[in-house]
Amino acid sequence: MHTPDPFVVPREFSDENTDQSTMAEGVVALLIAKLGFALAKEAATFGASLLCKEASALKGLFGEIREAKEELESMQAYLQGAERFKDTDETTGIYVNKVRGFSFEIEDVVDEFTYKLEDTHGGFAAKMKKRVKHIKAWRRLTIKLQDIKGRLQSADRRKVRYDMKGVEGEGLKSGHSESAGHSLNLAREEDLVGIKENKDKLMHWLVGDLEEQGSKSATVWGMGGVGKTTLVDHVYKAVKMDFAKCAWITVSSSYHVEDLLKQIASQLGIPIANANENRSLVEVIHNHLKGSNYLVILDDVWNVDVWFKIRNAFPTESTGRFVITTRMQEVALLATKTCTIKLEPLERDYAWQLFCNEAFWNNENKTCPEELEDLGKMFLDKCGGLPIAIACVGRLLSCRDPTYYQWESVYKELESQLSNNVILDVNIVLKVSLENLPTHLKNCFLHCTIFPEDYLFGRKQVIRHWIAAGFIKETGSKTLEEVAEGYLNELVNRSLLQVAARNLRGRVRRFRMHDIIRVLALAKSEEESFCQAYNGSRDFSAKNTRRLSMQGTNMEQLTPLLCAPSLRSLHVFQSHMRIDFLEAFLKPLSLLSTLDLQGVQIKRLPKMVFNLFNLRFLGLRDTQIEYLPKEIGRLQNLEVLDAFNTMLASVPVEIAALRKLKYLYVVTIPAGDNERVLAYDGIQMPKGIGNLTDLLALQHVEASSQVLSQLGCLTNLRTFGISKVRSGHCADLCGAITKMVNLVRVGIIALDQREVLQLEALCLPPTISKVDIVAQLDKRFLTQFVSSSSKLVNLTDLTLCWSKLYEDSFGCLLGLHGLVTLHLCKAYDGKGLHFHATSLPKLKLLGIWDAPHLSRVTIEQGAMQNIDELLLRDCPELKDLPDGIEHLRTLDYLKLEDISEELTGKLQQNEESKECDEDWMKISHVRWVDVL
Repeated sequence: MHTPDPFVVPREFSDENTDQSTMAEGVVALLIAKLGFALAKEAATFGASLLCKEASALKGLFGEIREAKEELESMQAYLQGAERFKDTDETTGIYVNKVRGFSFEIEDVVDEFTYKLEDTHGGFAAKMKKRVKHIKAWRRLTIKLQDIKGRLQSADRRKVRYDMKGVEGEGLKSGHSESAGHSLNLAREEDLVGIKENKDKLMHWLVGDLEEQGSKSATVWGMGGVGKTTLVDHVYKAVKMDFAKCAWITVSSSYHVEDLLKQIASQLGIPIANANENRSLVEVIHNHLKGSNYLVILDDVWNVDVWFKIRNAFPTESTGRFVITTRMQEVALLATKTCTIKLEPLERDYAWQLFCNEAFWNNENKTCPEELEDLGKMFLDKCGGLPIAIACVGRLLSCRDPTYYQWESVYKELESQLSNNVILDVNIVLKVSLENLPTHLKNCFLHCTIFPEDYLFGRKQVIRHWIAAGFIKETGSKTLEEVAEGYLNELVNRSLLQVAARNLRGRVRRFRMHDIIRVLALAKSEEESFCQAYNGSRDFSAKNTRRLSMQGTNMEQLTPLLCAPSLRSLHVFQSHMRIDFLEAFLKPLSLLSTLDLQGVQIKRLPKMVFNLFNLRFLGLRDTQIEYLPKEIGRLQNLEVLDAFNTMLASVPVEIAALRKLKYLYVVTIPAGDNERVLAYDGIQMPKGIGNLTDLLALQHVEASSQVLSQLGCLTNLRTFGISKVRSGHCADLCGAITKMVNLVRVGIIALDQREVLQLEALCLPPTISKVDIVAQLDKRFLTQFVSSSSKLVNLTDLTLCWSKLYEDSFGCLLGLHGLVTLHLCKAYDGKGLHFHATSLPKLKLLGIWDAPHLSRVTIEQGAMQNIDELLLRDCPELKDLPDGIEHLRTLDYLKLEDISEELTGKLQQNEESKECDEDWMKISHVRWVDVL
C-alpha cells in the first residue's frame, strides 16, 4: 500500500531512490565509442599551441588510437556472429577471450590519455611542466598500443576461421538450438500442478465457441522455464481432436520465413511440392485451410514480425485458433482482446507439491520425510517458484540417498551446478533469454548482477549507474534517463527482471532479479570478467575482473587479493569498514570509475579517493560522511555525487569545478524532530554552482541570495529541490525556476511553517510531473497555479505542507484533473471538504494528515472515480465517515488513524457485526480497512 509517513513529504521525492556469448561484443562497442570521443579531441588539440616534441608525440599516439578504432570496428561485426559458437569451437572461444582482454588494455590506455590531455589546471609554469612531462607519457602510451596491436595480430594469425566461412555454415545448422525445444518442457500428467485455472481459461478460448467463424489468437507469456510450453502442450493434447487440422511449430529467434512456412505445411499434411514459382507456400497453405477449422501453436516466439510475415497464410473466413507462447510482452499483445495469460512462478503449495512429485517420484505416497522438510524448503527458496528449476532440482535429489547429509551437500553445490550445465534443462531454457539480448541491453543486464541476492534495486539507482558507466546514449529527442528507463522496461518485458513495486501511475519503482536468472547471469558475468560478487563463501580472485561487488562480508578478508589492477567499479553492500583498509584497497586502483559505498558507516573518505582521476560515480548515500575536502575538485570526470542522507552541512567551493556533474544529491535528514513536516534539509552551496550546466538533478540546496542568482544557469535540470526559502527569496527563485525548461520534479521548502511564500510568479514548464511545496502559501498562488494547469499536462503528483488551506482555496485544487496523488500534510485548516461530481477524475491516492478542525467530508457521486487509497490521519474532529464514501467503488484501501474517539470507537465496537452496521455497510466494498 502507498502509505507515506505523516508529517513527511512522501519519500518518492527523495530519489531513493547473459550469456558468455553476448558480452565481448558489448565491451568492444563501448570501447569504440570511447575511442571516437578521444579522436574527437584531435583537431582541438592541434589547434592549440604545442611544443614541437609534444605535437610529434601526440601525432603518433592519435595515429595508433585511430588504427585501434578501425581494427575494433572490423572485429565487432565478426564478434556478433562468432561468439555464438565459442562454446562449441575452442579456437573461436580462445580468440574471443583474447579480444576482450586486449579491449580492456586499450581502454586503460585511452582513459589515461584522456585524463592527461584534459589536465590543464595550474598556472603557466605548472602547465608547461606538465606538458613536458606528458611528452614521455604520450610516447609510453604509443608504445603500449603498438604492443597490444602486435599481440592482437598474432592472435589473429593463430585463429583459423576469422573470415566467418565456418561460422556461417554452423549458423545455419544451429538455428533451432536457441529454443529449449518442445520436449524439454513436457511433464508427466500426474506432475502437472497449479495449472487448472489457466488450462480451463485457455480451453474455453479455443473450443468454447467453435461455431464462430474467423480467427482468434491467445498468448501465454512469462520468463523462461515458468511453464508456458507445458501448459499449452497439455491443452493442445486435450483439444486437438476438436480441429480438422493442427500444427505445433517451435520458432527460434533466428527463424527464416520460408523454413517456418515449410514446417507449417508439413505438419498440416500439405505436400510442399505443390508450391512452385506460380503458387507460393502462403497461397498453398491458405487454399488448403479454406473451409476447415484449424489450430496452430507457435511456441517460443521472440518477435512480433513472425506473425505479420505468416498471417496471410491463414484464411480469416475459416475457423482458426492460434496460441503463441513467448517471453516478450510486446508479442503477448498480439492476442485477441483479453486472451492473454501471464504465467507467474508457482505459489508455495503448488511448488512444494511439484518438488515432492519429482524428488520422490519412486515412492508411492510422494511425501518428504519430516527430517528433510526444512532443507526441501531451502531448495524451494532457491528455485523461486520456477517450475523447470523445481523439477530439475527434484530430479537431481531423486538420484541421491534421502539423507540430510546427502541433501545438504547438494544444496551447497547448487549454484555451481546451475551455472555449469549439470542441471541441463534449466541452463538450456534460461540461457536462451540471455543469448538473445540485443547489444544495447547486454551490459545493462549484466550490470544488475552487482546487487546481492533478493536485493530490491530502484529505478533511479540503476539508471544513475548505467549513465555513469557509459551504457546509455541519447536517442533522438529522448534524454539519457528516458532511454535508460526504456531499457529497464525492455528487460522486464523480456522477463529478465521482475517488478517488485510500481507507483500509482504504473511506473516501476523497484526491481529484483529471479534467483535462478541471477545465478546464471553471475556465472556468465564472471566468465566475461564483467563483474564478480564476493560474499566470503568461496575462493576468489579479482585479478581480471572489471567490477567487484562486496556483499555482506568483511573486506579485510580480501587482503591477499588486493592485486586487482584492472578493476573499474567497486560496490560495497555492507555497513562496517576501517578507513585504513579502504585506503590500502584503493591504492592500486588508479583507473577506478565507480566507487559506491552506500550504507558504509564511515565519517570521512580516505585521501586516496581524490587521486582517482577516472572516477565518474561516487556513492556516499546513507553514510556518516561529515565533510568533503577541497581535493574533491581533482575528480574532473565525476558525473554522479550521491551524498543523500549523510552528515554534510556544506560542500567546498571546489565542487563548482566539476563541470561534468550530472547528479548532485546532498540531502541531510535531521533526527528526532517529530514535529517537522519535512524530514530533510538542504546543503549550503558555494559560489560558482551556476557553472555546473550539465546537471540533471540537484537536491537539496539551501536558499541564499548568492545561490539563487546562479540557479537560472542550470537549464538542463530535471529534478530540483531547495530548502530554507524565505519570503524575500521568492522573486529570484521563481525567475530561476522559469528558466529550468526541462524540469520534471521540483521541491520548495520554506525556512519554517511561519514563512509565507509568494509564489504566484512561479511558471512551471509543461514537462513538470511532481510538485512538493512545504510552506504557507499566498492564496493568489493556488488560483494562478490551477489556472495554468491546462499547460501542465504531465502534472500527476502534488504534495502541500503547512499551506493553511481552507474550503475556498482547497476548492481550487479540484480543478487539477490530471492528479494521480494528492498529499496534504499539516496543510488543511478548514472544517469541511467537499468533492463535487467531476473532481479529480484520475486521482488514485488522497492522503490528509493533521487537519485539526476537519469535521466533515462530502463526496458527490462521480468524484474521484478511480481512487484506490484514502488516508485520513490526525483529524480529531472527524466524527463520521465521509458522506458518499459508498460512491467510491474503486476504493481498495481506507486508513483512519487518530481520528475522533467517537468514530474510532463506533467502528471498532461494531467490527464484529459489520453486516448489520450502517457505517460498515457504507464501506463494505473496500477490501482493506484499517482503523487505528
